[in-house]
Amino acid sequence: MALYSYRALDEQGRTHKGLQDAANQVDLELRLKRGGLDLIDAKMDKGRMIKARNKIKRTELITFFFNLEQLSSAGVPLLESLADLRDTMNDPHFREIIANLVESIEGGKKLSQAMAQHPEAFDKIFISLTFAGEESGRLPEVFLHITESLKWQDEMSSHTKTILLYPAFVGTIVLAITVFLMVYLVPQLVNFIKGMGLQLPIQTRILLATSSFFVNYWYVLVAIPVILPIAGKLIITSSPEMRYKFDLLKLDMWVTGPILRKIILARFANTFAIMYGSGISILDCIANSRDVVNNLAVAKSLADVTQEIESGKNLTQSFQNTGMFPPLVIRMLKVGEATGSLDKALLNVSYFYDRDVKESIKKVQVMIEPTMTIVLGVLLGWVMMSVLSPIYDIIGKVSL
Repeated sequence: MALYSYRALDEQGRTHKGLQDAANQVDLELRLKRGGLDLIDAKMDKGRMIKARNKIKRTELITFFFNLEQLSSAGVPLLESLADLRDTMNDPHFREIIANLVESIEGGKKLSQAMAQHPEAFDKIFISLTFAGEESGRLPEVFLHITESLKWQDEMSSHTKTILLYPAFVGTIVLAITVFLMVYLVPQLVNFIKGMGLQLPIQTRILLATSSFFVNYWYVLVAIPVILPIAGKLIITSSPEMRYKFDLLKLDMWVTGPILRKIILARFANTFAIMYGSGISILDCIANSRDVVNNLAVAKSLADVTQEIESGKNLTQSFQNTGMFPPLVIRMLKVGEATGSLDKALLNVSYFYDRDVKESIKKVQVMIEPTMTIVLGVLLGWVMMSVLSPIYDIIGKVSL
């Protein structure tokens, strides 16, 4: 989207000058018209182009689809709804995208076709759902489904960050305390301990060696947290096989693995249910869900499910044969197939895992605090014992 300097006339014939962002001069004229101004001339300010972002934020998409659902439910025509949203969205790049949607629809395209031209804002699932809504005449319901799904994804994303950030934060605190002890406190005791002239016990020698390493090789300790993530990322992205092994490792990791697996399965079940309920075929639901899980191990299992179904097996058997999906998912798929309510059955799976994830995260958070206390207690106990052991030896010899 570009920034235009313009001159325009109001209803009283007075001239106004100003700056306005717009997709093109036609869009600029429409925007000024809604403000009661008639465009005289305009010039693009090339030095102040509004830069596009690579990806539209989820919060912007929630606002967009929520307003579309509300306006379309109230009977407002789609073009008018999009025009209103174009003028009210905060993100300049998203405003440009919505302006392009309006132009494409005015040019004869459907909304789903117009959305497909902007993959940085609308992924395949949104496009497929919108297409299904257009074909069935249930666009307001589809917009509601997308809004609820985006809100749910935002909540799941928050849970995922909580799992990763909270242990990282606690680990940083423990590391900072360890560095303080080894770099500042222990060196002050070194001369005192060495001046005793005694044979130092093994735990004291280990403490002194550890402190000496921290003091003399501090740059190594600073470099490791920087180098390891970069090296790890390069190794993981070096080949699809390494990415697959890493994604599988994340699912099997102690404590966080089971929670992450539930988050992924809940995301898959929720997306599958919404798409299937909107009239999208099972194979298309599975294909689109592969992009949602964001895990190569689960995505490969879903690809295997597709092959099994295409070879003639039913849905439940196909999921069961992969070995990736737990009994709860298999059981609910079986019930859904038998009753013809596959979407409702999978929404139940999503609800169960969503609740289970919240409870699991709370348990992990509760466990981390006493664990941190124990770790700090052991660390301080080791330092104290290493320092006090020689002193006790001196006291014992004096008493004799």
